[in-house]
Amino acid sequence: MKLRGDITINGRQYREGQEVPWGFIYPFFMVHMLAFGLSGFFMAYSPEGPGAGFLYLHGGFAILIYLVFYLTLFGKEEVRWMFINAGLGLFGIYAEIGWILDRFGTTLEDYPVYIHVIPFLYYILYTFLLRQAVIDFTRSRSDPDRRRRVEKLYIGVSIALYLIILVTTRT
Repeated sequence: MKLRGDITINGRQYREGQEVPWGFIYPFFMVHMLAFGLSGFFMAYSPEGPGAGFLYLHGGFAILIYLVFYLTLFGKEEVRWMFINAGLGLFGIYAEIGWILDRFGTTLEDYPVYIHVIPFLYYILYTFLLRQAVIDFTRSRSDPDRRRRVEKLYIGVSIALYLIILVTTRT
């Protein structure tokens, strides 16, 4: 992975443009973000969870930090793709979080819209990271043809998964 900005990893300075093995980046962020995302999810949807103010403070701070890292690691063009993922994600979020909440005997409609903001933003950040990992795992970042095929497959699989979840949850 070629860095788009300077970063220090385990006390070692890496400069913009240097290659950093994805093994340094993805395992750390996938586990770290999953932990923060789950905490944000449970805080938002738990009957005894904290108020919206704490939810926004805790989640907003973490999300801002992740965005800074994303710009450093992936660059503006890739972060732009995060917003494309967000468009796909609106459908996915509605389907998948609705499916998860259904397992707990509740629905998205049981909560005010402002409670969904932090879990939804975590979802967008996580799917962005997932897409970056797929691009690197398939070695398609520097191969435009392969990358287009992988991105189309990614979109197709995402839509199919969301439709399956939505249909099975709503029946």
